[in-house]
Amino acid sequence: MVQKGPRPLVLCGPSGSGKSTLLKRLLKEFPDKFGFSVSHTTRGPRSGEKNGVHYHFTTKPEMTAAIERGEFIENATFSGNMYGTSKQAVADVRRTGKICVLDIEIEGVKQVKTTDLNPLLVFVMPPSIQELERRLRARNTEHEDALKKRLETAIREIEFGQQPGNFHIVILNDNLDKAYAELREFITQNVEDNDQDSVADENESNGK
Repeated sequence: MVQKGPRPLVLCGPSGSGKSTLLKRLLKEFPDKFGFSVSHTTRGPRSGEKNGVHYHFTTKPEMTAAIERGEFIENATFSGNMYGTSKQAVADVRRTGKICVLDIEIEGVKQVKTTDLNPLLVFVMPPSIQELERRLRARNTEHEDALKKRLETAIREIEFGQQPGNFHIVILNDNLDKAYAELREFITQNVEDNDQDSVADENESNGK
């Protein structure tokens, strides 16, 4: 892939860590600065999810064929379902001049790091495994076996996230406002100069 536009921002963390909430907050505050790369998945949509907005919902045969054609930057299988980021999804965001934000799994992070995208890598960590389990159970979206698999995966993800050099910053999400402030500060300090100026200008206009 040809490197064009500002560096993408990658958010990674266990399901239930709060990374999606942080992402929504970021996109709401800076709608003209950041654009979300919509991933593909072979899992079925959850209540309220819309095709093309939350995910591009597809089938395993279709996604496997697209991967074989080289249409994906990264892909991984999680809880029996395939997930991935297509080159087209990233190109669509970058063509607008916005910073492309990717919400991907650990295997996806490993693959993206081998590309020329040079992403900013953020790992969002839950306060504890116990709190993570509480959050996942509160969703009431999965059977017990699936939930246990998510927790087992989360333990491996946290181990990877804490290893030095895997991410540019690890944000402990034990308080949403504090975690968002850390994310916001990291982005302000690390995006390209022209993007930093834009965020700083927006801060001033908002009186922040």
